[in-house]
Amino acid sequence: MIIYPAIDLIAGEVVRLHKGDFAQKKTYGTDPVAVARAYADAGASWLHLVDLDGAKDPANRQTGLIGQIIAGSGLKVQTGGGIRSRGDVEALLDAGASRVVIGSLAVREPDLVRRMFVDFGAEAICLAADVIRQDGAFMIAVSGWQEASNLPLADFINGFADVGLRHVLCTDIDRDGTMTGPNAGLYAEMKAEFPDIQLQASGGVKGIEDLDGLTTDGVIIGRAIYEGAIDLKAALAKGTTWCLRNASSPASMFVMDAWSRACSSEITAIWATFLSWLSGMPTRGWTSLSSTTLPPAVTGGLSTRAG
Repeated sequence: MIIYPAIDLIAGEVVRLHKGDFAQKKTYGTDPVAVARAYADAGASWLHLVDLDGAKDPANRQTGLIGQIIAGSGLKVQTGGGIRSRGDVEALLDAGASRVVIGSLAVREPDLVRRMFVDFGAEAICLAADVIRQDGAFMIAVSGWQEASNLPLADFINGFADVGLRHVLCTDIDRDGTMTGPNAGLYAEMKAEFPDIQLQASGGVKGIEDLDGLTTDGVIIGRAIYEGAIDLKAALAKGTTWCLRNASSPASMFVMDAWSRACSSEITAIWATFLSWLSGMPTRGWTSLSSTTLPPAVTGGLSTRAG
């Protein structure tokens, strides 16, 4: 399970809203780059970044700041908030975003978004399925969660299946920012119906125990980290444990592939350092190696692996 720590931005500040209500805003910091770096230092590889100013008014989009956060943290970033055109997607990808989250535009102009799946690739786009329960069914919400559409959740997802839809972020709006626990039942039903989708849960996570009940491939955590209810390092460790326990899941395969590539890269670097050091030694026979100090890049890397 991939843990996505979240940063929501308003006027350059790190905030959280209660159920998407701009009138119920709480500020947690004024330096989002520092917050993102702290996430990276804790071991996170991904960041979920929402431009709430852009969601409310495209004229106030914070694309420049988003680029600074990406460059300053080194994290892979999926980001969204008020995506209204192809140009918005291109601008965020050009700023360094790994994935752009699209919600209302996919409801209002599905053909345009379908073309973007073809042009940018399925890995570059995450469909935001923000839902509100109406008459016992989950319906897609639009306009920054300010209104409900008449589009059922399953129909929304099925509408992009033939263009390679891979990533879906589902937020139960009634739970967002409430720390009342995620809607595990909803996500279990979604995974059963769409097993090949990389599903991310969002909304209501209150403690690390909530991760045990989720069947999703990823989870967004915001307020619970800010308020100390969840230790990010512990959540990341639990996410790794989930991957090992569900080794055949797409999320597990992604994480293990990344780990394998990282290990391979590190071993290659250590070997190159050793060969470089060896080439600079005088010719004196292999017996002298036992009394020679190896370079730290070699001994450090090897001792880390041995531990």
